[in-house]
Amino acid sequence: MTSKERVLAALRGKNIDRLPWSPNLAYWWESQSASFKKQGEIAFLDQIGADGFIRGHVPFDEKPPKNLIIVKLKYKHSTYKLEQKKDTRIETYKTPVGSLQSVYTYSASGNTWFLTEHPVKTAEDFKILEYLKSDASPIEDFSILDELQSDLGERALIVPLFIQEMKSSFQALIEYWVGTEALVYALYDYPEIVLNTLESMRRLNRACLKVALRSNAEGFISWEDTSTTNISPDYYINYIVPEINDWCDLIHKENKFYIQHACGTLKDLIQIIGESKIDCIESISPPPTGNIELWDARKHLPEYIALIGGIEPTVFKNAGMAEFSLYIDQLLEKMEGSRYILANSDSCPPGVSLEKFMYVSKRIRQPQ
Repeated sequence: MTSKERVLAALRGKNIDRLPWSPNLAYWWESQSASFKKQGEIAFLDQIGADGFIRGHVPFDEKPPKNLIIVKLKYKHSTYKLEQKKDTRIETYKTPVGSLQSVYTYSASGNTWFLTEHPVKTAEDFKILEYLKSDASPIEDFSILDELQSDLGERALIVPLFIQEMKSSFQALIEYWVGTEALVYALYDYPEIVLNTLESMRRLNRACLKVALRSNAEGFISWEDTSTTNISPDYYINYIVPEINDWCDLIHKENKFYIQHACGTLKDLIQIIGESKIDCIESISPPPTGNIELWDARKHLPEYIALIGGIEPTVFKNAGMAEFSLYIDQLLEKMEGSRYILANSDSCPPGVSLEKFMYVSKRIRQPQ
């Protein structure tokens, strides 16, 4: 089978010639030398005997990482501006009813940008956000997806994002627009205003998905980052599941699938997720990054929900080869017969040896 055929078959629960193995390279790739990165991500996966499976990003090369979002937004009366001053980035949304501003600060030690000031802080800010979302309309941007599909063919399955914030409306409020603590207070202090804003966000997301469904993508992903680190089970049931189920209804009508990135603490959410309409959970993380093993998650999920992940990031980096080989053996044994794609859970830390990538590629080709 080709990599694309193998990954698609595993997602849909059909016969496969071997277990798909598709590492999420992320931070590991960024830490490599410029000469190494020139080969590109898919060539590297081919080289180590892994399967091309692109989840929400343009395949890595020597350029900075870029999200693969196939729907853009056009505003009628609002504007967006990005400014960078040394180690500070400022995003400004200006509307006829007011402006919103977020601030990012660069961390040299982490080699990444952190959101240090959320744009929505008051009830009036929620109203500005509600206006901003109602002022936007989606525009298809399939050119990069079409080009990648043409270039890569059967070497990779490409699953794009379809929302600018890359996640459900409520999760976007938590992670970007408002922040966890402030959102909890806002829901108590002025719930109607918050819910009106949430509904405006959902309408726009739904419109974006309808546009995305016209593309040639076989499926879609959201980087939901699902975790009880920042949401309770009740919040997930009341504010997130309804929107995701609505997406799935639209996606399934077109015979396509939906993958949910869920890389955090899922133990108290897994039963709820299993009762939703999703097709796949990507990046389930065992302890210590998360709090549930894949085989335990499998017990709480219906058979039709595929799983991607299993190699915990700190184990991937820190375990010696003897320990790592036993870890992989146990994972493969316990997940055998499941609708499953082997990968590292969440992102791959710098420092993982090429030897470990090669070992996994060799191991999956051996009989159980």
